[in-house]
Amino acid sequence: MTRKSVAKLVHEGPYVAEVDVDLIITDEEWSPYLSLEDAHKLDDVRQALRRGDIQAAARLARVFKLTPVSV
Repeated sequence: MTRKSVAKLVHEGPYVAEVDVDLIITDEEWSPYLSLEDAHKLDDVRQALRRGDIQAAARLARVFKLTPVSV
């Protein structure tokens, strides 16, 4: 079993959060997958962004506000 650190993006409304998680890599069919703790972390960040609680999301991830670009 190997772990690889990656950043997953969670997009809600005008915000994007970059969440650090570990992918678990094995020889099994379901590989790679997240730990239950990391899956809950992604869910918690998404829920915080949905309710507009940027401070709660920022405790678990790096949060960015998207700005439209007109060309």
